[in-house]
Amino acid sequence: MTTETTDTTAPPGAPDPRPDGPPDTPRRLYADPGPADRVFRGVARTGGGLVLAVMLLVGGFLLHRAWQALDRAGGSFLTTENWEPDAGRFGIAAVLTGTVLIALVAIVVAVPLATGAALYISEYAPPRLRRTLISTVDLMAAVPSVVYGLWGVFWLEESILPIARWISAYLGWIPFLRVEGADPDDPLAPPTVYTSSTFVAGLVVAMMVAPIICSIMREVFSQAPAGEREGAYALGATRWGMIRSVVLPFGKGGMIGGTMLGLGRALGETIAVYMVISQVFTIQWHVLQTGTSSVSSLIALRYGEATAFGMSALMAAGFALFVMTLIVNFAASSIVARSRSGASSDA
Repeated sequence: MTTETTDTTAPPGAPDPRPDGPPDTPRRLYADPGPADRVFRGVARTGGGLVLAVMLLVGGFLLHRAWQALDRAGGSFLTTENWEPDAGRFGIAAVLTGTVLIALVAIVVAVPLATGAALYISEYAPPRLRRTLISTVDLMAAVPSVVYGLWGVFWLEESILPIARWISAYLGWIPFLRVEGADPDDPLAPPTVYTSSTFVAGLVVAMMVAPIICSIMREVFSQAPAGEREGAYALGATRWGMIRSVVLPFGKGGMIGGTMLGLGRALGETIAVYMVISQVFTIQWHVLQTGTSSVSSLIALRYGEATAFGMSALMAAGFALFVMTLIVNFAASSIVARSRSGASSDA
């Protein structure tokens, strides 16, 4: 059996009978934007450029002011624990370690709390209660940090002492939970070894970053596809089964990104940490023991009495915190953009 084919090629010199040309040539589409679209595009590009310019100017200013201290300290700036810039012995090893530990304690406490609150608001709460809870969480995110600091100093620090003592007594075999100089068998032992600690500061910061993480997670969870939700129910899944198989996998990237954005906020918190902690310039790995430090509280503590060179050293510490925060925030944005939830929001 033979198959006939029709040759649609035009003879030489004749016009191509196919009006659109060869089939493998895509048609170019061009939309002429109106004046409003051009103005909006220009304003958006200008705003994005200004944000990048301000960030570069801030980083350049810090680096310029910090160069004198960085040039003198060299690599020891990252390994020295002491902070005596006028004597030539200064570094951010202790304050950077304290900053990271406080932020980690805050994230460990805030992420489960924020995840549970976000799931309840988006999946379980009645509509009227949902609106109230959303407003409450947003209001908590807007509370000034000094208010959280006062709450930590006058209420939390005293109330958390029994919990800190219990953790030290029963989990003190874990190195970072051990409190040196504390006797858990002595009920009359002074409680001051548990005050102004990394643990207390981390709890205060956790209450500050939990609303931010909760808002991001709630927004991500609410974008889970309705079709996949209904499909899970159609297959006999319970509500928790639907959340576990649809909502959480969909929002995994947003959860990680929100956590890292909260971590960036926790790394730079100043006044609340400054009010709670007792500043020490040694690496303090014991999170329940009194005494810790952070970069932001160091700047707040020494800014008023710093000499010209001491101010350069403080600028160097601020520049290190600036770079670390930028890395965390950029990583969070990248993770959110590559997740299904981030792609949906971009679309």
